[in-house]
Amino acid sequence: MTEITLSVQGLSRNFGRRHALATMDLELVRGEVLGFLGPNGAGKSTTMNMLTGNLAPSAGNIRICGVDMLAEPQAAKMHFGYLPETPPLYRELSVDEYLMLAAKLHRVLPAQRAAMINASKQRCGLSEVGKRLIGTLSKGYQQRVGIAQAIIHQPDVVILDEPSVGLDPNQMRDIRSLIRDLRTAADGLCSVILSTHILAEVENICDRIIILHHGRIVFADTMVAIKQSQQSLEDLFVSLTHPASGNQPRINTD
Repeated sequence: MTEITLSVQGLSRNFGRRHALATMDLELVRGEVLGFLGPNGAGKSTTMNMLTGNLAPSAGNIRICGVDMLAEPQAAKMHFGYLPETPPLYRELSVDEYLMLAAKLHRVLPAQRAAMINASKQRCGLSEVGKRLIGTLSKGYQQRVGIAQAIIHQPDVVILDEPSVGLDPNQMRDIRSLIRDLRTAADGLCSVILSTHILAEVENICDRIIILHHGRIVFADTMVAIKQSQQSLEDLFVSLTHPASGNQPRINTD
């Protein structure tokens, strides 16, 4: 049976009279990588802030592994890991010190912390830099540390916001490989939400795509279906979000 790791129903957020997000419904299954796309101002950041419990919705509900984010926020947050666009790093700490702090914040049991830290470092290619100060690492390695803190507690859902921004092609390739690997966590499959403006990254990694525009989902379908349509993701994105497009939403509800 397919397991739902994230369920969103009727989610919306208003800022005064402005509708930042209008009535979103979304389900994410275990092992799936979802590409979360949209132009600037589409409502992606607002949505991710609500999914991670950093912003209360105006309406709707969010459940992570069946736990209600509004009713039980601490319990719900234990099921996900989050890497914001600007990684929450302490440059004056070593990689090991920082991951120990992250393990404590994620309430990893003391007896499990060393093993969790080592597993996270190995998974993210950080085993050789544990004693290095984060501030001395390259941008690519700092992104790896950011991902390591997001997965150190082996979450069921991992949310990544622009994980490849500012990286060179080799670093981007490494991060893409790491994201693909996230779905096969040590204790079972996890789900990944990837928000990015790099469409090639989405084509290479994601199983399913959602495009948000003016606070509404204007496209939702699988990457397989997009490829079968023989339309590039870039052309699809532009046709749905360019100011002159005027096209209607295309959503596969199968």
